[in-house]
Amino acid sequence: MSVAYHHAGPWTVEEVLALPEDTTERTELVGGQLMMSPAPTVAHQLASHRLNALLMRAADDAGADVMILEAINVIVPDGLLIPDLAIVDATAVRNAGLAIHAHDVLAVAEIASPSTRLTARKLKPALYATASIEHYWRIDLDPAPRVTIGRRRAEAYEEQPPVLAGGRVRLDEPFRVDFDPASLTIR
Repeated sequence: MSVAYHHAGPWTVEEVLALPEDTTERTELVGGQLMMSPAPTVAHQLASHRLNALLMRAADDAGADVMILEAINVIVPDGLLIPDLAIVDATAVRNAGLAIHAHDVLAVAEIASPSTRLTARKLKPALYATASIEHYWRIDLDPAPRVTIGRRRAEAYEEQPPVLAGGRVRLDEPFRVDFDPASLTIR
């Protein structure tokens, strides 16, 4: 069940982090305003889980001192975002409380859904780039799985052409990873 919040004036990160947990939606903060999105679908959760597992294996194989976190609070200059996945410096995770600072995040991944497609394509990449997060990955599940990789150039991401199901996503940074977007969905 959603909760109505009565609040005067712009919200702060501290106020948002103090809100009661709501498992029916994600609450993010942009420019002092709350941004709510519904809880992820089963297909979305499956894609997130599978991407997390393959990234954890790849990070372990590379000996990377990182942790892969799902739906973690990330503090950015203009508020608080919750990426579907974040690759985070392991030391920062060991010392974290309710949130991670963007400067400790190496990459974020957003799984776009009908209700989040616009924010996943426009708003959140702009905010992540401004926060100096080097890598942004967008996973679209419909009509077929595809992954779009962005590398930060100045204040924006330079996107590579999407990799479709049956193709290979091959990356060397922040560590080597290679997968077919189809592996993120129900087989």
